[in-house]
Amino acid sequence: MRVMITGGAGFIGCNFVRHVLENHPGYQVVVLDKLTYAGRMENLQDVMGRIEFVQGDICDRQAVDSVIRSCDAVVNFAAETHVDRSISDAGSFVRTNVLGTHTLLEAARDLGLEKFVQIGTDEVYGSTDVGSFSEADPLNPSSPYSASKAGADLLARAYFITYGLPVCITRSSNNFGPYQYPEKLIPFFVLRALQGERLPVYGSGKNVRDWLYVRDNCAAIDLVLHKGRPGEIYNIGGGNELSNLEITSRILSHLKKPASLIEHVADRLGHDFRYSIDSAKMRNLGWRSQLNFEEALNETIDWYLKNDGWWRSLL
Repeated sequence: MRVMITGGAGFIGCNFVRHVLENHPGYQVVVLDKLTYAGRMENLQDVMGRIEFVQGDICDRQAVDSVIRSCDAVVNFAAETHVDRSISDAGSFVRTNVLGTHTLLEAARDLGLEKFVQIGTDEVYGSTDVGSFSEADPLNPSSPYSASKAGADLLARAYFITYGLPVCITRSSNNFGPYQYPEKLIPFFVLRALQGERLPVYGSGKNVRDWLYVRDNCAAIDLVLHKGRPGEIYNIGGGNELSNLEITSRILSHLKKPASLIEHVADRLGHDFRYSIDSAKMRNLGWRSQLNFEEALNETIDWYLKNDGWWRSLL
């Protein structure tokens, strides 16, 4: 199989590239990435000799056609993903996440691809105080980011219903792990703590997220690529619901840094309180997370400690 991985130089994408190379040695992997601030060639440096890389924008049909014509499947990680950035610049999120997905879907439909996996987020369901969202629950996005991802999901599923394109959609909870750009909570706080800087926690810090180790997510996405039923949506949750303050405290504890580094700041606009998804459907497909949260978090923190050459230039 020849797999096109869009956004493959980004955080989850580059980890998925490695997963495919390790678990499907006969596959050909082609990466299409625009190389924005979060999509970095450094993320693929150790595997460049084993993949085909094309720099290009998923909104550019000509660039997409140059890559997709020789592929059997597409896994679309390409997206603008940071909620804070979407609040100040919603337009770029709509362009990449909705228009870009449409461009890919059109190209895939024209070629009759075997599989199209759209990578989504649990944020499309919105916040809930109790219980967990299933794939059948209505979408209720709060931020421009989550709204643009909801739009992409709906468009992708419409291409299955209308045109019969074999689309699957995954919706993952908060990912963490190696190569994550340090605007996200865990790497941002790890790097600030290492330098003895304050850790700005929004509001009370009691907002809850479900944390998913990126390599577990990649294994789940791989399973959906091969065994997911076209037209279906699959929630992928880590089952690790923790408040932002709890995550911050665990980072400081592992780094042996004082709690006095925590600084509460004004809450984010439209800040959802709790995300929670039911992953029973994914488990029925045969997926289980492999590392417990504490091990995965410590392994992630240690990766940043050992790879300061990767992140120092970003600061």
